[in-house]
Amino acid sequence: MSKKTTKLLAAAAAALMLASCASQPSDSASSPDSSVSPGDSSDFVSLAEAVPDVILEIRYYSTYNFVGDRIDGYEEPCALMTKEAAQALKGAADDAEEQGYVLKIYDAYRPQTAVNNFIEWAEDTDDTKMKEYFYPELDKSVLFDQGYIADKSGHSRGSTVDLTLFDMDTGKDLDMGGTFDYFGERSHPDYTGDLTPEQINNRNILRDIMVENGFKPLDTEWWHFTLENEPYPSTYFDFPVNSDSVQNME
Repeated sequence: MSKKTTKLLAAAAAALMLASCASQPSDSASSPDSSVSPGDSSDFVSLAEAVPDVILEIRYYSTYNFVGDRIDGYEEPCALMTKEAAQALKGAADDAEEQGYVLKIYDAYRPQTAVNNFIEWAEDTDDTKMKEYFYPELDKSVLFDQGYIADKSGHSRGSTVDLTLFDMDTGKDLDMGGTFDYFGERSHPDYTGDLTPEQINNRNILRDIMVENGFKPLDTEWWHFTLENEPYPSTYFDFPVNSDSVQNME
């Protein structure tokens, strides 16, 4: 990596509180989906180790998210994924770097405990402190019916990632014409509305990088991608997001 790239990544780390939890990928083969325990983290790795050039801005470890508090289950600002998804993401990171970008990760594996926290928050219709930032066009009571909150999340299967692109030349995120976790039509990847040609093109750059490396997009969130051949399509894991979950696995 060039000195310019190294300096930009270092600056981003200082500004964004990057995670440093590292792990060694497991050498063991994945167990059949039907026999995996939700508490079994042996096939998971830390992206800080598996994809070291990414920027981590783990929103659910912070208070800057649609709930407005740190989310249950996020014990460290780490990003964890299955080793298969991490390997594919490494390819995406390499492709992004060739184009002058770095992947910035907002969320990866999400424990079921965190999803339960979202459900509890959604049911408390009096708590709307983050409404102006994340759902100004919606009443909180419709979040379940419109699919923004559900009792299960693909993130809990370990092969889904929320991310954007950081431009190494400008030292800023690419302008996607909308923010991460915004509840509304603006977040749809095919939304054009009042977006500029540059914003539309930026979304397409991210989509193309991820699709070419084996991820499939979601039609309601421009930042959300799932490994096409995810290893655990029916297991919803529930171990905490921390370095201990993926260290010293044999």
